[in-house]
Amino acid sequence: MTGPVEHTDVGAYALGLLEDVDRRAFEAHLRGCGPCRAELAEMSGMADALAGISPLAEVPKEPPPKPSDEPADNVVDLLRRRREADRRHRRGTLVIGSAAAAAVLAAGVVVGTQVNDDGTAVTHDHSPATALVLTGEKHSASDPATGAAGTIGLENKGWGTHVGLELRGVKGPLRCHLEAVSKTGERTVVTGWKVPRKGYGVPGAPSSLIIHGGTALTRPEISHFDVRVDGPTPRTLLTIPL
Repeated sequence: MTGPVEHTDVGAYALGLLEDVDRRAFEAHLRGCGPCRAELAEMSGMADALAGISPLAEVPKEPPPKPSDEPADNVVDLLRRRREADRRHRRGTLVIGSAAAAAVLAAGVVVGTQVNDDGTAVTHDHSPATALVLTGEKHSASDPATGAAGTIGLENKGWGTHVGLELRGVKGPLRCHLEAVSKTGERTVVTGWKVPRKGYGVPGAPSSLIIHGGTALTRPEISHFDVRVDGPTPRTLLTIPL
């Protein structure tokens, strides 16, 4: 090998496969190339590989014994091909990781942190409903009579208003729905759900219900939201004014 110095010569240099001229040229290159020094340190496992090249410069100039049908040039070429394959693999892994991240973002998943009552922080993935409650126009209320409490998150849309609801302090079994009430008294159902017997945001079931839906009412038209209980005796569980 008498061509220009290449980064892929690290393996051949570490094994003492370079000829005198090439070895000296690579040593000069090594002094000013941090990536090659780092790669050389990994291959040699010697702590002083980054500080200088003298330990490896003392490797016998003649290549180690090898089968006659496998000349040094073939070994060097093999090392180069292997390093290039490793680099392609790392690039492919990066592309795959980027594609996965893009898919997560496209699905509308948001990573966030929740602070518990005891002050500990828990990091977890949030659905679009939770993201809306966290980042939308927020309004909260509680009802001492029913024990229910909740937060509304709003987002303006061309078709009306996107609505997210976090509800807690509710025990079941119940069937409920969320109504958007306009300033003129018009009511539209935003979304509906079941409350299991254990409930949401209560002792034994600390997680809140988080759900989302939409209404054709625009944000300026809305006066408040009602959480309503369905059944033979419908009633309002919680009112959240805007």
